[in-house]
Amino acid sequence: VQLVESGGGLVQPGGSLRLSCAASGFTFSRYVMSWYRQAPGKERELVAVITSADSSTNYADSVKGRFTISRDNAKSTVYLQMNSLKPEDTAVYYCRAVGSGRFWGQGTQVTVSS
Repeated sequence: VQLVESGGGLVQPGGSLRLSCAASGFTFSRYVMSWYRQAPGKERELVAVITSADSSTNYADSVKGRFTISRDNAKSTVYLQMNSLKPEDTAVYYCRAVGSGRFWGQGTQVTVSS
């Protein structure tokens, strides 16, 4: 089983990034997928989740209206489109899969700074 995140980097406040998480080794379409983040000195927090059945979504209040989670079951990939980024969005972003098993990716760094 692998979850491989990509797309992180350094961006100025107000900018955008698109994170990707490519999955392999399990039946992706049957898993609820989510993005978490962890800032230095803080606990890991849920950012966004997308279900397996109908791709319904839910977001942390801090990112509502700015972030969009989506999935492509044909590509076994989940995305996180992040717009209007703020310095407080700086964190390591992790992909998570929950179903008959539970898996984490290795994380990708997002830094929002001028």
